[in-house]
Amino acid sequence: MSNTGEISISIASPEDHMAWEALFLEYGVFYKTSFPPEVLAGVWEWIKKEDHPLRCFIAKIDGTMVGFAHVRDQPDTFTAASSWFLDDLYTDPSARGRGVATALIAAITEHASQNGGGTLRWITGADNVVAQRLYDTLATKTSWVMYEDEIAGPR
Repeated sequence: MSNTGEISISIASPEDHMAWEALFLEYGVFYKTSFPPEVLAGVWEWIKKEDHPLRCFIAKIDGTMVGFAHVRDQPDTFTAASSWFLDDLYTDPSARGRGVATALIAAITEHASQNGGGTLRWITGADNVVAQRLYDTLATKTSWVMYEDEIAGPR
């Protein structure tokens, strides 16, 4: 990959499926998880639906996908207004340090601004200090503690 290409950001389209899937699988490896075929298919189905709250922003350099971000809109009960949650953000290691994550977050911010504004929130692994260095320059670190409970149900 050349070091001179500009970053372009867009919403994922059907022709991005295979490149997105490859990066999403790498993202899983980064977080020490694997995505079975039904998860890959399910998330891609959400991405394809125009009326689904999840949006997939993709970053390309010289026509090659080098990153993605999944964001969804959700109501905020503290403000009775719009709010946004950045579920996933990943940059291919070959493109890290080139502004891909910053460009993705800027595109999400612009999208949120054009669609009601509100608060953009995201989480990252406690040990992902490289990402935290960037995030500390873009947003306010909160004092909230997150909990999870796996609840079985129909798929």
